[in-house]
Amino acid sequence: MTDAGNRSAVISAEDLLRELEGGGRDLVLLEVGRDPAYASAPSERLPGAHYVDLPTQLAGPRYPGSGSHPLPSPEAIQQQVRRWGIDGDSLVVVHTRAEPQLASRAWWVLSWAGVPDVRYLDGGVAAWVAARGPLGGGEPARRDGGFRVRTGSMPTLDADQAARLARSGRLLDARPAGAYTGESGGGHIPGALSLPSAAQLGADGRLRGRDELRERYATLGTGTGTGTGDGTAVGVYCGGGVAATLGVLALSTFGVRARLYPGSWSEWSADPARPVASGDDPG
Repeated sequence: MTDAGNRSAVISAEDLLRELEGGGRDLVLLEVGRDPAYASAPSERLPGAHYVDLPTQLAGPRYPGSGSHPLPSPEAIQQQVRRWGIDGDSLVVVHTRAEPQLASRAWWVLSWAGVPDVRYLDGGVAAWVAARGPLGGGEPARRDGGFRVRTGSMPTLDADQAARLARSGRLLDARPAGAYTGESGGGHIPGALSLPSAAQLGADGRLRGRDELRERYATLGTGTGTGTGDGTAVGVYCGGGVAATLGVLALSTFGVRARLYPGSWSEWSADPARPVASGDDPG
């Protein structure tokens, strides 16, 4: 689980609607996208939701040898937390319109920054509309959030640690199968196992049930606790540190605290000296 203990990292549209109607908690709603040019207008967002641009607000600038979405600096994520009005007792709900992994990246980054209660809205805006949740309400009120970030509150891997974990534990590759095998270019970190991020989702775009997710991961040797049933650690990577967060989120729903390799394949493959495996075999 996340550092919030037994609190779920996922919230349903129905439960969020009850929170909104109850008015008992400070709610901060964040709609996450990739391109501010296509940001939804306030009339199309959940009431009072901020629009969050993932590349500029949930990632840091690229540098030689980095992955495509480096982690933001502590100063940068602190600035965003303040701008979004997040306090220590806020319920922060992250969501998206079309790409669930964008919302899970927001969940992970804010949890990594130590924000106490961050939830992923299961099914995103579509689930909210289906639950008869309202849209609109204008731009969110301007205020300064008082929460002080504590980056490092979620476990991570660097390239060397990922290589070792692929041999000593379970390192999961969340990219599509063709990227893992090398059929569509690339290959994978030797020893990694393939589990595309899409495997976490049902046809309706919502996370699969906890038992179904547990069963899917069990086929790769993952269990409960901080790793597998025998205490083996679990890590997840993808192309650029975004899609893999959906796997970390899914694992958290049944008690596995997985480590994210933020640099992922884009960082690994930037160094030609690093080994690459191909085909279906982990290597």
